[in-house]
Amino acid sequence: MPVALTTHRVALDGITLNVVEGGEGPAVLLLHGFPDRATLWQHQIEGLAEQGYRVIAPDLRGFGDSDRPAEVGAYGVRTVIGDLLALLDHLGVGEVRVAAHDWGAAVAWALTAFAPGRVSRLAAFSVGHPHAFAGAGYVQKQLSWYMLWFQFPGVAETQMPADDWHWYRDWAHGGTARGVDPLVDQQLADLDRPGALTAGLNWYRAGMPPEIYAATGGPLEMPAIRCPVLGVWSDGDLALTERQMTDSQRYVAGSWRYERIPRVGHWIPAHAPARTTEMLLEHFA
Repeated sequence: MPVALTTHRVALDGITLNVVEGGEGPAVLLLHGFPDRATLWQHQIEGLAEQGYRVIAPDLRGFGDSDRPAEVGAYGVRTVIGDLLALLDHLGVGEVRVAAHDWGAAVAWALTAFAPGRVSRLAAFSVGHPHAFAGAGYVQKQLSWYMLWFQFPGVAETQMPADDWHWYRDWAHGGTARGVDPLVDQQLADLDRPGALTAGLNWYRAGMPPEIYAATGGPLEMPAIRCPVLGVWSDGDLALTERQMTDSQRYVAGSWRYERIPRVGHWIPAHAPARTTEMLLEHFA
């Protein structure tokens, strides 16, 4: 039976986040990446809530309807972890199961490492452990070329929106036009808003500056991940190699499960929705 979902704004210390919630039971935290919002997980929000979970899906700072600070330094991973811990405290939630994609996955790996008492299980989609990503070799660094381009203030902001976001639609979505894929339509609607593109790019400027991009070790010394972890990668991903996900097992002291999704691009929760929900129900049970 469908579960009622609520969307509300939560004022925390220095930031207000837009949050989608629904269901009752063990808590699940869903984290999106660039350039998405909580509704990337719409199918999973509904499916998990209907199966007896309390689902919490925030628009991370800079995205969706959450606040968009102007400073690059406001988008560091440690700051975002602080947002999430403050949000869980505000909602009266102690321990959570976490599913995360893209930048959300990078944050989730760090959250799980540095606040192990708050995360009981982790499902990381597309983006592997930061140390595995950094050490995945030159093919991965070549695929990540855009992270360097994003470092130049004003350049991507000028070129990406040109000709109705032609460059972005061509690079990220194979040239998909508006009106074909609801995910693309939502992303473009969000990116069209004043300041939204810069806020999203600031995640890269804060979290992947050139000195970190070139490194072969992780940006942070991180304790081993001790909870059960599910790593998911899709063979149509435009920016991420399989190696950076499979090598993540080296940094997991708990149980590890890997799933490879064929014929699906980067946005697994939206483009393989039923399979994603199925995997989460299995992993979180």
